[in-house]
Amino acid sequence: MSPNSQTRVSYLLFDGFSNMCLACAVEPLRAANNYAEAQLYRHQLVSLDGQPVQSSSGITIQPSQSLSELTNEDILFVVSGYNYKHYCDRKTLGAIRTAARSAKVIGGLDTGAWLLAAAGLLDGYEATIHWQELTLFEEAFSDITLSLDRFVIDRNRITCGGATSALDLMLSQVRQDQGEALALDVMNLFIYESHGQEHMSQRGARFAPFAARAPLVVAALEEMEKNIEEPVATDEIARRVNTSARTLDRAFTKEIGIPPGRYYLYIRLKTARSLIAETSQSMAEIAARTGFSSAATFSRAFTKQFGAPPRDFRRGRLSNAPIRS
Repeated sequence: MSPNSQTRVSYLLFDGFSNMCLACAVEPLRAANNYAEAQLYRHQLVSLDGQPVQSSSGITIQPSQSLSELTNEDILFVVSGYNYKHYCDRKTLGAIRTAARSAKVIGGLDTGAWLLAAAGLLDGYEATIHWQELTLFEEAFSDITLSLDRFVIDRNRITCGGATSALDLMLSQVRQDQGEALALDVMNLFIYESHGQEHMSQRGARFAPFAARAPLVVAALEEMEKNIEEPVATDEIARRVNTSARTLDRAFTKEIGIPPGRYYLYIRLKTARSLIAETSQSMAEIAARTGFSSAATFSRAFTKQFGAPPRDFRRGRLSNAPIRS
């Protein structure tokens, strides 16, 4: 967009969207307008049918119109969060495809990339999604080039991960549209440093505030997350991060409160919990994908960690549980 021209941005919200993600996508545009003392960006919230939408935290939003009423948008963002697969039905995906034809650019925020992919709108493009869905996304959509970047702009497609990724994206958009000076004003308003963040992997960025204080722990956590299906011994993790097992144990106990082996198990079980909730894979398949020798071994570990067996979680009887020490 040329400087001082108005960019029309609409956000298509689905129940379960993240308030924080939406705020990080909208507020930089509002701030840019304020600093420029001009309506550089016009943003609006829409839903599939124009009816109210409820966020993951229970806050209800009244959209300004329905998706079918949109015409000639510069950017249309699809914003979904939890239960995004529930919306992968023919009617919804058809409506998204129709709307995409009248938008110059279409994007997905948080898990919105999944809906775009399911609608066939990301085939042949590079894209990313919220870091928790990266593995499933790659497996489900072989015609899409997966990126671990916080956000990806590939021609007229935009995708990004969670909340701060959306903030990085919008600051980048303001910088591209209106120049560095205005982007810097917006960035300073939120006391946020975005330079160099856009190509940091989502997984790495999650540990960024922790890295300065405990780089050894961060390095070990990255090794653990890379080795879910085929776990390695904590002694081997220590070797890979150039320390001793004893030093690693002390670092984890100090910074996280539990030994590295126990936290590693928690990471694997947390991954299993996501697979149970978001896929139809059998317990045996999930056990294998998270490094357990059998479904029975997996079930015992899961029950001990979360207080109920994995099958109960699939039936919706179990909520998120904190890590148990």
